[in-house]
Amino acid sequence: MWHAIEQAISEATNTSFTIQQKTPVHGGDINLAFEISDGKQPYFLKLNHKDNKKLLSAETFALKQLSTFKCIATPKVICSGETLDKGFLVLEFIEFRKGSPEFWRALGEQLANLHVDSVHGQFGWQEDNYIGSTLQPNQWSSNWRQFFSEQRIGWQLQLLREKGISFGDIDAIVQKTHDLINHKATPSLVHGDLWQGNIGFSSNGPIIFDPACYYGDREVDIAMTELFGNLPKEFYDGYEKVAPLDNGYKIRKHVYNFYHLLNHTNLFGGLYQAQALDCWEKLQRFDI
Repeated sequence: MWHAIEQAISEATNTSFTIQQKTPVHGGDINLAFEISDGKQPYFLKLNHKDNKKLLSAETFALKQLSTFKCIATPKVICSGETLDKGFLVLEFIEFRKGSPEFWRALGEQLANLHVDSVHGQFGWQEDNYIGSTLQPNQWSSNWRQFFSEQRIGWQLQLLREKGISFGDIDAIVQKTHDLINHKATPSLVHGDLWQGNIGFSSNGPIIFDPACYYGDREVDIAMTELFGNLPKEFYDGYEKVAPLDNGYKIRKHVYNFYHLLNHTNLFGGLYQAQALDCWEKLQRFDI
């Protein structure tokens, strides 16, 4: 396995690369991750079972798409591929540092610029991808309310029902969430999984990674930054300076975060199921 990875890096960089050091590092709940180095040049390596190589392929594609807009930094993709039993993704290795107030404000501004500069004709993505390890449907649609209520909320509810977990009548829940998305959204390239764990800072500024990209309402990214505790105030100030949020966002954010709570229930169960149920009960109290 390691020889195949060395060969892929050597071919991608046009430089002979032999692994002299490999150190396990935190890479989330889905992949194994290592810092690998030939003693001079480090890289960040993600590994998963070959059966799950599509997760890494989807991440590779999303990172490359984000980088084309040059609005906000992402880790550079060095190469990706597979061995006899593993899929792998090699990224540049970045030394992270604490984010200053200025960097958090810059992150808000850069994300807003990405959302504004990446306007697309329809909602969706070139392929189905993944939110965590859950398949995320992305069939193209011109109707955002329908896209999100059916391909996000309805999809998660159906997966849960197949596991014996029910939040009520799926059609009724889909309709309620559809009706609460009560504004005209513009398809923008969104990160799709933007919480603090997928944000970092180098000496040059903000970096986002581990995307679950698609073209959607830009508010989904801002909403998720509030799901597990808000980011620093400077982030929101920077975003609002470039692209102020529409009226009604304070209600819609709960619809958008309901999706992530349902997905966490699918992935981890436990406490997230109670949080998702609380969110659904809150959504039912909102007037349309």
